[in-house]
Amino acid sequence: MDSRPFRSALYIPGSKERALDKARSLAADAIIFDLEDAVAIEEKANARELLAQTLTAADYGPRAKLVRINGFDTDWGDADLAVIALARPEAVLLPKVNSARDIQALAAKLEGREETSETKIWAMMETPLGILNAQEIAAAPRMAGFVMGTNDLAKELNCRFRADRLPMQFALQTCLMAARAAGIVAIDGVYNAFKDDAGLRVECEQGRDLGFDGKTLIHPAQLDVANAVFAPDEAAIDLARRQIAAFDEATAKGLGVAVVDGKIVENLHIVTARGVLARADAILQLQKAMS
Repeated sequence: MDSRPFRSALYIPGSKERALDKARSLAADAIIFDLEDAVAIEEKANARELLAQTLTAADYGPRAKLVRINGFDTDWGDADLAVIALARPEAVLLPKVNSARDIQALAAKLEGREETSETKIWAMMETPLGILNAQEIAAAPRMAGFVMGTNDLAKELNCRFRADRLPMQFALQTCLMAARAAGIVAIDGVYNAFKDDAGLRVECEQGRDLGFDGKTLIHPAQLDVANAVFAPDEAAIDLARRQIAAFDEATAKGLGVAVVDGKIVENLHIVTARGVLARADAILQLQKAMS
């Protein structure tokens, strides 16, 4: 699993030169350069050329960089990949993945070019069939992560919007389970009301409680909330340190458990505690590298 933080994954239209330039200075852990939904049909060809040129010349630092191409069942998918391949993309995000065969087909195309020999694959999980096939998709070749496409999925399900996202819970948890089983990253879907910080925070908290690594975002104004929610806070860091110290002390005495704040601490809790500290350190290192 990629050890970099993925607290925030910001969609940037591949057709907007100004947005592409601004993204270099934004506090996003990951950028999804979008050639699909964010680009009008008449701009598809220009967008892929602009994005390929930009990725070749511009420095986006240590951020994760994903390119969302159009699907191969459209008129633009193959052309997107042919042009973007010239920029040696870190990862290609494939929309509307239904089965492992979709990933295998993309992997074969990547393997056919020297420029994409190391390119990873991410899958948009946004169709009912894709959700039902999440386990096989997560285990497919070159897979590095899932991105939840909750807007498209809601349309396919014909479900109503609810603040608690009850209609989405099966899909969210199924994909998260599959991602964890395969050891890949899982990023939650977007929150559409980009001026509603309170609502965004609630949905980020829910995604973090479920276990997602971060959230996809549609506007830079959402970055601060997502970055804060998906990062360990000072209380979590302090508890992790105290758990490790107490467990080390107990182990030195030949004991298998320790007690911290009136709660039993076993080895499994120490694994989690070390993960919290590692995550906090990874975020700090990323912030230093982007400053």
